[in-house]
Amino acid sequence: MEPGVHSINSLFRQLGLPDGDKDIESFIQSHQPLPGRVCLQDAAFWSPAQADFLREAISDDADWAEVVDELDARLHTTPRRPLPGKPWLTEGCRAYLPEMCGY
Repeated sequence: MEPGVHSINSLFRQLGLPDGDKDIESFIQSHQPLPGRVCLQDAAFWSPAQADFLREAISDDADWAEVVDELDARLHTTPRRPLPGKPWLTEGCRAYLPEMCGY
């Protein structure tokens, strides 16, 4: 398998979804975080054909597998949201920042 054969844009095109960068970010933001127990291909928002394509790409380790893994990781990640009044500080880093900065 050649690395980087397909891009996330071409994966969305293959799935019949809008494939512009903003469209992809919007799709990911509107569907994340995917619960950890839900496999990407089993998510309720896919059509049967889309789910089958994703399942085959993963099980066959097809040339789509790398970009499907990327989408899987992005959908399972909890989005980082800035804390009110501190756009540089996200909820995820609040726990360790006081120790690092001596707060």
